[in-house]
Amino acid sequence: MKGFDMMNKQLKAVIFDLDGVITDTAEYHFIAWKQLAEELGITFDRTFNEQLKGVSRMESLERILALGGQTERYTAAEKEALAHKKNEHYKQLIARMTPNDLLPGILDLLRELKRENVKIGLASASKNAFTVIERLQIGEYFDTIVDAAKIKHSKPHPEIFLTAAKQLQVDPSACVGVEDAQAGVAAIQAANMFAIGVGDKEALKEADYIVETTAELTYDAIVRAFYRE
Repeated sequence: MKGFDMMNKQLKAVIFDLDGVITDTAEYHFIAWKQLAEELGITFDRTFNEQLKGVSRMESLERILALGGQTERYTAAEKEALAHKKNEHYKQLIARMTPNDLLPGILDLLRELKRENVKIGLASASKNAFTVIERLQIGEYFDTIVDAAKIKHSKPHPEIFLTAAKQLQVDPSACVGVEDAQAGVAAIQAANMFAIGVGDKEALKEADYIVETTAELTYDAIVRAFYRE
């Protein structure tokens, strides 16, 4: 918003990433990718898996194929089939999720944001986000969930966060974005939002405010950080 007065800035919305912020499905992604990689004869470990966080499914597959020197081995259609195979295994794994899989403090935070009339959005690259939110039984708290299938650009491009703000009908400068990955933090900042990072302080040093765990992510902490800037 042109001419936006920072003295009058208001916190109107909090937009969350899903994996590593609301719940931790990273382990399920790791298991599913590892199974596919091993079927293709590619050695896949947790260290390499770190490079896939916050990255789209097809881009993740390309990185795994490159790791095994197999980039040129498959047609575009075959790659789609491989990505689909991984996703089917992942969906079997997340079908077991329950509200017990919410990360510490998140349910309390969602409840408090609702009480304070702060809008809540979800900006996840996961095309399974709707399913995960349903399994966690927290759909009632979200005013909008961006459909990742309709997003053209992956993080660090700001498209998904800007889409969430638009759907919430809130100016980006009145939004806080919460992420656990460098690409996500970059996307939040490119969207002209206040960026909160959850996790390693060195990896997320570009964030405006950092907490080590979701347990520290309280409404009061968010408000203090947002208005301090």
